[in-house]
Amino acid sequence: MTRTTPPRRLQPVALAALALLAGLAQAQSNLPTVQVVGATPVPGTNVPKDQIPANVQTADDRDLRRRQSLNLPDFMGSSLPSVNVNEIQGNPYQMDVNYRGFSASPLLGTPQGLSVFMDGVRVNEPFGDVVNWDLIPRAALASLTLMPGSNPVFGLNTLGGALSLQTKSGDTHPGTEIELQAGSFKRLSLELSHGRKLGESGHLFVAASGFDEDGWRDFSPSEVRQLFVKGGQHRDGWSWDLSLTHAENSLIGNGLLPESLLAVDRTQVYTRPDRTDNRLSMLTFNGSLDLSASHTLSATAYLRRTRSSTLNGDLNDDYDPPAVEETGVENRTRSRQSAAGLALQSEQRLGSHQLTVGLSYDRARTRFKQSEAEGMLDATRGVVPEESPEIDALISGRSQTTSLYVHDLIALQPTLQLTLAGRWNRTHVTTIDRGRAELGLPTNLDADARYTKFNPAAGLTWQVSPSLTAYGGFSQGNRAPSPIELGCSDPDNACVLPNALQSDPPLEQVVSRTLEAGLRGTLPLGWAWNASAFRTVNRDDLLFISNGRAAGYFTNFGRTRREGLELGLEQRQGALTWAANYSWLRATFQSSACVVAEPNSTAETSPACPGEGEIEVRPGDQLPGLPRHSLKLSLDWQATPAWGLGAQLRAWSSQYVRGNENNRHQPDGEEYFGSGKVGGFAVVDVSARWKIAESVELFGRVSNLFDRTYASAGALGENAFDTNGTLLAPDDWRDEQFVGPGAPRAAWVGVRFRF
Repeated sequence: MTRTTPPRRLQPVALAALALLAGLAQAQSNLPTVQVVGATPVPGTNVPKDQIPANVQTADDRDLRRRQSLNLPDFMGSSLPSVNVNEIQGNPYQMDVNYRGFSASPLLGTPQGLSVFMDGVRVNEPFGDVVNWDLIPRAALASLTLMPGSNPVFGLNTLGGALSLQTKSGDTHPGTEIELQAGSFKRLSLELSHGRKLGESGHLFVAASGFDEDGWRDFSPSEVRQLFVKGGQHRDGWSWDLSLTHAENSLIGNGLLPESLLAVDRTQVYTRPDRTDNRLSMLTFNGSLDLSASHTLSATAYLRRTRSSTLNGDLNDDYDPPAVEETGVENRTRSRQSAAGLALQSEQRLGSHQLTVGLSYDRARTRFKQSEAEGMLDATRGVVPEESPEIDALISGRSQTTSLYVHDLIALQPTLQLTLAGRWNRTHVTTIDRGRAELGLPTNLDADARYTKFNPAAGLTWQVSPSLTAYGGFSQGNRAPSPIELGCSDPDNACVLPNALQSDPPLEQVVSRTLEAGLRGTLPLGWAWNASAFRTVNRDDLLFISNGRAAGYFTNFGRTRREGLELGLEQRQGALTWAANYSWLRATFQSSACVVAEPNSTAETSPACPGEGEIEVRPGDQLPGLPRHSLKLSLDWQATPAWGLGAQLRAWSSQYVRGNENNRHQPDGEEYFGSGKVGGFAVVDVSARWKIAESVELFGRVSNLFDRTYASAGALGENAFDTNGTLLAPDDWRDEQFVGPGAPRAAWVGVRFRF
């Protein structure tokens, strides 16, 4: 029987970091920060926010502290307009982050459409473009910028937006900080950081963190260990910094649960274990040189190594006694990824032009292995393997991308700016079936694909008055299929995710085009407001089509469209800050197609889609997993210099579940169960902070204050258990709706020391 290693409290690395920080501590005050928006993911080009033709959103480390957010998904889901979070895995570090209908997710099978950068380095993993949020050190983050649209300057996978993260430095964040937090679900976390100047021009910053939690669902402990070290120098007209990011994490994400089991006990799991182990080591170098007062050269180089393994205990779809007695199957995967890249950039002011020209090269290699072993489900629905694992796949994948880009900000008038940009991408993706080659069998997983695309962008910003700005623009981006998608695209040979691979029909690259227009401005008494409208159309969108069990395949879909409105209003006056943000999103299919969705009640009822388990998707059908309406309210009151209070409300309307892509599933109470939608919900969080001394602050947070029961994600599937959790005979399995239950009310308290 597979056993989950219990969490290790306060690992030696954290204790060592504490000793280091104590030795380095000096009494220094925080320096004020100036908020700018980078026009490219390579540091060096800074464009004032009011000159960007899009509804850009920014935040800094002080915002993360006020919200007392655990990680980026937690902060973005509660604070940023047009962002919603799906708790599809039931783990706070394995959330789907959706922005304007595009996702950045750690889960293979989720269509990826957002690019994520940290200090200029793209952190979407090469094998699937997924984003492992647990590998991003929150304690080291200085600021974040969420850029909407298909901005080509940010390169591949920027279909709906780009998230650019900047880390702290010793000169901008001096001093020592220690934070300890504990509370619900046996959560215990420790964060340590220290920043200082070295001599006249050097700087050093160190951050280490440890997180342990038992989780609110059964059998769901997790632990996260992160380390970040950054040093560098600023002198005369040149500067450089070198950083190390390291993480070793073990996450349990128990996934969706049938509604019939959910009604009995929300904390139980369907089958187990569902464990992911991630390990990261990344070196990043950034440097810049001022050739003159108006001309700067900059460079970014990185080396990135990740090792990931998964252990999934699943129901055996082949269970059919007496021919097949094994009720469960244990699926294991292991991937080793190495990536390296270099970007060079020139920024020059030439009269009314602010011209940026750049060149980048990225390459990645992946070695992947999957095995399975049949076994029996025990009383807890955990899989106990009864045979040696058999290898299903043993492949290697490579990807190389070369890009040339240009960005020109042209001042047509002092209050009118024209932005022109373009990027040429050339991507080469290969997969090699090493498993079959070593056995002397014909290979059928080999793939070799090349993708080339030039993406343009143009926009205008007009400062109508000092308190009003109008903007509008067009942008285009593209995304090339990753090795996992190329190797799992045959509907006749579905893959068992995370990653089983089969022979692959060719896939086309995704091309997205975005139109956006809006207004933003200020009013007396500290008021600020914004209003924007957008439309993004994807051609040859990449979707994962599930067969209702554990398997599925990737395929291109003709066209999809996301369009919407964003309205925001906030006020900062004295000790009180409040904000209200509303978003409307209509995300739809714009082509007709037949997709496999066996648990859907309309399967095999359309003359246009007579295939086994197929449903017909028509133009106008809504994409699953995306609520149409969202509302976020926040309030922060600094009652006295010593203490303050905060509150946030986030509300979302209903959404269709996966498997109901045609929006027409209906339960009949006999063979099909579940409405095909998850209902809307609203959740309130509150927080408090109390500065009891100059260097000591107490804080606390209550999430889901009113203990609302809700689900943030769902899918149609086949349930093999009765309400008591007993395995049924295969003929009695029924199609049902599975949902991702939201966490119940929880509370945490902590203390923060600053020196």
